Amino acid sequence: MEDVVTPAPRRRRLLAKFTGAALMGFAASALALHFGLEAGLRPWGARLISLLCAMHVTFLINGRFVFKALTRRKLFGQWAAYMANSSVGNLCNYWVFITLQATHWPIASDPYVALLAGAVTAWAINFTGARFLVFGELGRHLRDRCLAAFSRRAPGPVPESVERGSSRP
Repeated sequence: MEDVVTPAPRRRRLLAKFTGAALMGFAASALALHFGLEAGLRPWGARLISLLCAMHVTFLINGRFVFKALTRRKLFGQWAAYMANSSVGNLCNYWVFITLQATHWPIASDPYVALLAGAVTAWAINFTGARFLVFGELGRHLRDRCLAAFSRRAPGPVPESVERGSSRP
């Protein structure tokens, strides 16, 4: 993954690639939503399944082709970080959609305007998180620190039969 100080043309290419991956995720989501509804699922259930499908599709595309940082060795950690990041973005997406719908303002409450506003919000959050936290240097640093913290062995309890300061049991 590149540094924060990336030349403008490379940043624009990265942004365009991420947007393309997001559009592919949107297509996967729409297809899964359609199949879920056709199978008789309620809309909220079909939407949850479609969001999960989109998150997995975009994880693979972004990790392999956009950020070129997906490795077999770190696959599970990157997957977990990406799912957490995308969950935050999708929660904000849903929150923006519901909030705009609840305003009942003529333009803002239109379902398609609310959908677009929520999608743009999630896109920005997901791009920032994926670039810096999931596949970026900051993410690697945080992951390494967490692994180091969890891999340290805490000293075990002192057996009751041993007196502190004594060498005999």
